[in-house]
Amino acid sequence: SMSVSDKTVRSYLDILSGTFMIRQLQPWFEKLSKRQVKAPKIYFRDSGILHSLLDISELHDLYGHPKVGASWEGYVLEQVLTIVRPASAYYWATYNGAEIDLLFSHGGKRMGVEIKFNEAPHITNSMRIALDNLNLDHIWVIYPGEHRYPVHQKITVLPISQINEIME
Repeated sequence: SMSVSDKTVRSYLDILSGTFMIRQLQPWFEKLSKRQVKAPKIYFRDSGILHSLLDISELHDLYGHPKVGASWEGYVLEQVLTIVRPASAYYWATYNGAEIDLLFSHGGKRMGVEIKFNEAPHITNSMRIALDNLNLDHIWVIYPGEHRYPVHQKITVLPISQINEIME
């Protein structure tokens, strides 16, 4: 039956989480009116394992692959969590399409992290909704480029090379 296979998948996911192969990022939900996604988000903690499973061996194969964004997201997520080491971390998503990739408290502030694999990220409607609904102090948009720049009073685009600044 369906529930047996669901249980099997869940127990595999728990084993993989326990062996640090994958991260299950739990959803944050508050008593908001919007319908919120309640399933954990699954990431490979080691992007090399993901690339091996996708049969990607060369960098140019990765850049052309439809999963390049997911690979980047998982990689950045691990880097941020390694540096910040928050007591707990979540993601947030609604069925209307508003979401934030990572949500945590640090130094008494509520932070959001949005991970973008493009050269010049800009503010999105999703970020505005997350700022308002989640009462965030700041959103950091992490991208593979070189320059830090503000896109809003509470939203900063930050190169991955500067993610230590999240701590400041």
